[in-house]
Amino acid sequence: MKTSTAQLISLAYFLFLTSTFYSQSTTIDSLEINLQNHKEKDTTRVNLLNALAFSYFSKDLPKTLEYLEEADAVAEVIHFKKGKARSIYIRGITEAIQANFEQALRFYNEALQLYESIDFKKGIANCYNAMGITYRNKGELTKSVSYFKKAIKIEEEIGSNNLSASLLNLGTSYEELGDYGEAISYLNKAFSIAKADENDQRVAYSLNNLGNVYQSMGNYPLALEHYKESLYINEKLGDSLGIANHLANIGRIYKTQKHYDKAMNYYEKSLEMDKRIDNKTGITSLLNDIGIIHEENGDYQSALDHYVDALLISKQIGSKSVIPHILNNMGEVYLALKDYSTANQYLSEAKKISIEIGNKKVLCEAYIGLARTNANQKDYKSALSNALQAKEISEKSGFLNCQKDASEILSKIYKATGNYKDALESQEQFKILNDSLFNKENVEKITQLEYEYKYKQALDSANIRELQLTKTVTATNKDLEKSKRNSLWAIIGVLIISMLSGSIIFYQKFNNIKTKNENIVMEQKLLRSQMTPHFIFNSLSVLQGMILNKEYKKSVSYLSKFSKLLRITLENSRDKTVLLSEEIAALENYLALQNLENETYLYTVKVADIIDTTSIKIPPMLIQPFIENAVEHAFTSSKGDKKIEVGLEFNDKKLICTIIDNGIGIDSQEDPKNKDKKSLATTITSERLEILSRDLKMKGSVTVDDRKKYNEQGTVVTLVIPFKTVA
Repeated sequence: MKTSTAQLISLAYFLFLTSTFYSQSTTIDSLEINLQNHKEKDTTRVNLLNALAFSYFSKDLPKTLEYLEEADAVAEVIHFKKGKARSIYIRGITEAIQANFEQALRFYNEALQLYESIDFKKGIANCYNAMGITYRNKGELTKSVSYFKKAIKIEEEIGSNNLSASLLNLGTSYEELGDYGEAISYLNKAFSIAKADENDQRVAYSLNNLGNVYQSMGNYPLALEHYKESLYINEKLGDSLGIANHLANIGRIYKTQKHYDKAMNYYEKSLEMDKRIDNKTGITSLLNDIGIIHEENGDYQSALDHYVDALLISKQIGSKSVIPHILNNMGEVYLALKDYSTANQYLSEAKKISIEIGNKKVLCEAYIGLARTNANQKDYKSALSNALQAKEISEKSGFLNCQKDASEILSKIYKATGNYKDALESQEQFKILNDSLFNKENVEKITQLEYEYKYKQALDSANIRELQLTKTVTATNKDLEKSKRNSLWAIIGVLIISMLSGSIIFYQKFNNIKTKNENIVMEQKLLRSQMTPHFIFNSLSVLQGMILNKEYKKSVSYLSKFSKLLRITLENSRDKTVLLSEEIAALENYLALQNLENETYLYTVKVADIIDTTSIKIPPMLIQPFIENAVEHAFTSSKGDKKIEVGLEFNDKKLICTIIDNGIGIDSQEDPKNKDKKSLATTITSERLEILSRDLKMKGSVTVDDRKKYNEQGTVVTLVIPFKTVA
């Protein structure tokens, strides 16, 4: 009974836990240039050093450690806790990739404490994710699931872009637990998010892990298809760790199908890459799998050589989840060589470690190996004890293969000791289980053949279509050659003239329709950004509160202002331009509504004396979204006076509007939802100004600045508004 150890790929998921300050598209070259240009020892340099260390960890480990040393030293001097925590966290990754699991966990816990002290939730989630991966690689799957779920809860709460990474990790743990339904569900969620985000690395690992699940389910063609697609993406990205893992997985598919030459070819390529990046976990797994191929081919010495190397490395890195697999395989080889004493030694050690880590499947296999060894030594008492232990565990856990093997060895033991009744019962049980497993294997083979047939059928269909298309093109070319040259040129001339005429007419109509559509879409966006459901429902809620409190006069005033604002908004949204006086009235009405309940804000709307508001028309609803942003997001504290100033003036023949608040400033607003809303208002206004600038033949623009650059507090929005005068 040869046991295979799947390569523990989760370490590669650390590639997904991107730097807080740099996007995944940031290149190493640009980071290094920025580092060279930024000599000052401050938070920016720490962030650059950490980003470079993170970028290099799967490519050049010594370089990663070099950057981390400097990052940690600078962060310590300037008391930058966030940067120091990030350095410690990445250092944990470097230990984990070398399978130094306890050391990695120590670093993650240290980073976690620092992140918790500053309440940085993204960092906390990253630590939970990393700890989950480490526990998974140690073989403690239940613990890993709990940590991944903690990470997912935080990431969903903060809207983190690392959510797909956590879903990938959780799906992988469920796959190892044998819960394929949950595994596929979480992996498909991760794949969908990664594809929507255009994150090629996560797309690759989603495909790879789905391949693992399909392989476990016996659907080898679909698994192989996923592996190859994933490998193609990782080769484009230059991800050495991912490439090595995918090559190994493809090799395992061929090994399962007993295509040993193909399997060995992929194993050797993967092993070479793992050795280059010092991925000891991958090296151990591959050495064990190569040993299995040699054993199945009857080359026991080569098998033992690979098992011994795998065992040595796994003991060095303390990977207890892998060690009992290798020990069982070594025991099986010595059993085949009839060296029963050595076989007993390795199988007993496998049993001991399996009990320690709670791996019942490997423990059951160790008991069966010991029972066979004892029976060959004619120690039937020990053989019976071990076989019964295997039978009990396999029946409780539902391991059909182990039940079958236990029944077979029990039958032989009972027969050798003269207990023919129990021998017969065990033999009958063996036949029942063997038939059951035979049927199960047949179902898996039929499923596999069905998928192979459908896959081949799809390829054949595509080839047929391609052949038909080629024939059609060839026939058309021959017909064209037979046509008279003069007739052909005449037809071509007529067609060109017709196409040119049609293109000109179509282009003019298309431009007109496009302009109209752009205006309609912009007006819809504008209306949605102006009268948000939040504002409407909040206004109605305030009105309801006034009525319930019997503040009838106040509620009538509020309702009057609200209905007037709603009417102005709806009317103005249909017009391309409105009088400046009407737009100002709408703004004052909106600010009055916001202040009516508790007079929270001090606001002013100032218009330069030179401006005649009744003789100028401007595009409606350009200003209000930015005032709403100031009301909703600029003031996080109730302390102090809250001021909003709106000013309109002429400068260099341009109508300029400024919206100034004394809030926390746009650079200090860390809530992603707030930033998205500000970005939405700015984006919609910029798009609209671009269209209006063409229509009104006057340049328009919008800029948003933090006032700290002027040594003041708050945000300033500057709008250059296209306008026209009333004739």
